Amino acid sequence: MEQLLEMAGKVSDKAEIYSVDVRGDSVSFENAHLKDIDSSIQSGVSLRIMKNGILGFAYTKNLADREGLIQNALDSLKGGVEGSFDLPLTKDLPSLNTYDPLAETLSNSAMVEECSRVCEILSRKTKGQINISASRSTGSIRIINSSGTYLSWKSSAYYLSPHILYPYSSASLHRVLKSKGFAKAADEYLNFLSDTYDQSLKEVNPEGRNLKVLLLPETLYVLIWRLQTATSGLSIYQNISPLAQKSGEKIFDERLSIYSDPLNDSLPHARAFDDEGTPCSFFPIIEKGALKNFYCDLYFSMKLKTPPTGHGFKGSISSKPAPLLTHLCVAPGNKSISEILKSIDRGIIIAGALGAHSGNIPNGDFSIGVAPALYVEKGAIAGHVKDVMVAGNIYDTLKKVAEIEDTVYPSHGGNFPAMLFDNINVTLKK
Repeated sequence: MEQLLEMAGKVSDKAEIYSVDVRGDSVSFENAHLKDIDSSIQSGVSLRIMKNGILGFAYTKNLADREGLIQNALDSLKGGVEGSFDLPLTKDLPSLNTYDPLAETLSNSAMVEECSRVCEILSRKTKGQINISASRSTGSIRIINSSGTYLSWKSSAYYLSPHILYPYSSASLHRVLKSKGFAKAADEYLNFLSDTYDQSLKEVNPEGRNLKVLLLPETLYVLIWRLQTATSGLSIYQNISPLAQKSGEKIFDERLSIYSDPLNDSLPHARAFDDEGTPCSFFPIIEKGALKNFYCDLYFSMKLKTPPTGHGFKGSISSKPAPLLTHLCVAPGNKSISEILKSIDRGIIIAGALGAHSGNIPNGDFSIGVAPALYVEKGAIAGHVKDVMVAGNIYDTLKKVAEIEDTVYPSHGGNFPAMLFDNINVTLKK
């Protein structure tokens, strides 16, 4: 990489080299039987250069042809993409514990054994079909640039994801277990899945009036996704965010706080720097209902003439960095999930969302099918409901927070608690 940087520096004004190596194994079970074992490797090197204020980019899976990679980056300058931002000089970062050496030696047979154990336990407790997957991964990143930055990062992660399917349906109850290294699924975790499933197994047909709505952590991303889009530097630059002029204003319920916490190394994939070498930090988005910050990568901080915030991340080796709000957390409340359920006279639990992409996302609109939709009556789960739709706008919905769970769980998009809302538009098929 150092040789590549030296070569690129001779034909450009600024240069950045990014390399990644990720290795993983996964196992999956269908109907409590082993279905598949898979292994994957993702590795490569990308090069960004800037010359005469224009940005060039190229990538390769290996460095056998450095001259060719540099020529590809030079050829891409013809696209005329502006690139007059400074590459950071980053050093003296906090030391984070992001790697468990035991993850390196975690075998497929050990993951198969754990999945078999979980399947056996859940099969004894429920009558639903059990599908489950487990995976482990180790990865490393290196970033060097012409400003003098030399950074490296190594991480490990283990995931377990059991699903219990409802009869004659693809809808399932699920919850992800996530850690830096292997961890057996605890009884409390498995009991939540089996007990909730058993209580909701009966199909019911309630009236669709005056229902409260409880989003489980697994579905809260439907709302958070819209907020992520609205607070992105990309949306601000494109003038499609309804929040552009509302910095500092109270826009949601005062109990709601949402932040990015990449330095929290109790969770997998903690980061001290982003994929451009910019330092990461604790970063509030919403604080007690008020809008605090927008987030940017280097490119859009240049466009908006604001400091970069450490949120430039790549989707893959073949993509350029873009603003991405990673390591997202919703601050927990002060009531357990059982206490929240007891407070519901009649309501719907959104345990799975269909069509989360529907609606005008930058504007905050959502319209989703709910599967499974669990029905709560007089403080207890009474069954599940088919053909349920929920729609609204986050700038209205997130003002109607009734309760927030006191525990957060790893979910799609971050670490979230369950959240109860009043007066959301729920449609039940007669």
